[in-house]
Amino acid sequence: MGSVELLTDAFGRVREIVHDVVEGLDTDALAYRVDADANSIGWLVWHLTRVQDDHLADAADLEQCWTADGWAERFGLPFPVGDIGYGHSSADVAAVRIADPALLVDYHDAVHDQTVEFVRGISDDDLDVVIDDAWDPPVTLGVRLVSVIGDTMQHAGQAEFVKGILLRR
Repeated sequence: MGSVELLTDAFGRVREIVHDVVEGLDTDALAYRVDADANSIGWLVWHLTRVQDDHLADAADLEQCWTADGWAERFGLPFPVGDIGYGHSSADVAAVRIADPALLVDYHDAVHDQTVEFVRGISDDDLDVVIDDAWDPPVTLGVRLVSVIGDTMQHAGQAEFVKGILLRR
């Protein structure tokens, strides 16, 4: 297995978790919070998808699906269009009400498709290219991709955990 196949598999696993987590949930279930300050399933899935969309579009020098495909308007959230959820308050988390669970899955699928298309076009040498020199050490494409996979997997796991609590209530 080469690096392209490995990365594609990792992003595919995030996609599978997103599908499994959202399956069978309605608007209220997506908004369920373990306590008043906890993240909801809907917020977690929206946020992990926004992070992947934002970071991969930047690395690939593409427009985010969020704006290019009209997802921002379809979601109708009360945030600036560039918001990815980083630093959200409890009130911000509560404001993420998803009217149609399929919307989350469809947005994630669009981001996943754009991600996989980009990843399939890179080489092992591309992984060593510095794409962000604002950090010390500078961030390579490989480090950014692994960072996105790590972040999205963590949030997907958190969403699974919250769903498990919800289903046991």
